[in-house]
Amino acid sequence: MSDIILFGGHGKVALLATSILTDRGHRVTSVIRNPDQQDEVRAHGGEPRVADVQEQSLTDFADLVRGHDAVVWSAGAGGGSADRTWAIDRDAAVLSVQGAAQAGVDRYVMVSWSGSKLDHGIPQDQDFFAYAQSKMIADAVLRDSGLQWTVVAPSTLTDDEPTGSVDWDGSASQVPRGDVAHVVADVLEDPSTAGRTIRFNGGSTPVADFLRG
Repeated sequence: MSDIILFGGHGKVALLATSILTDRGHRVTSVIRNPDQQDEVRAHGGEPRVADVQEQSLTDFADLVRGHDAVVWSAGAGGGSADRTWAIDRDAAVLSVQGAAQAGVDRYVMVSWSGSKLDHGIPQDQDFFAYAQSKMIADAVLRDSGLQWTVVAPSTLTDDEPTGSVDWDGSASQVPRGDVAHVVADVLEDPSTAGRTIRFNGGSTPVADFLRG
């Protein structure tokens, strides 16, 4: 059993991952901004912790994560304001990585995006640029952190029924959120995934086999 702190705890992937992890016997502290979301977090097995990631300092993040076995970052601005995207998807994510390192929490899983790389190709004048750039920067910082990191990088998310299988072979461009949650949970239980960026779509390879591959 592990003690996991999950940022962005009310997101769809986060709630699904919380259910999977707690069903497997782990403890999940879910960081949420809105106190009205506490009951839903509890209904999925998590223990809510109210904190606005935009307002946390480096010291605040270190205090939040200290004593846990692993950090999962699944927070995001969810589109809209570019300023808010920079503040959450880049700045807060980076501070959380630094906080984990400061607090001695070695295991860190970042829920990212399959296109998160230096040459992501999103033009600077498009609204999506702030997200793409923020994810690329946060992932790069994590890879350079010295932590036992894993970047979970799905393609476009859907609310389709999960299949328990994924691939990265060009046969799809979408993946159900439930399968992303499955990957997050399996990654946390598999130390061999540390130091890997795992890009994936929906597919036909069982998650456990895909991660071993």
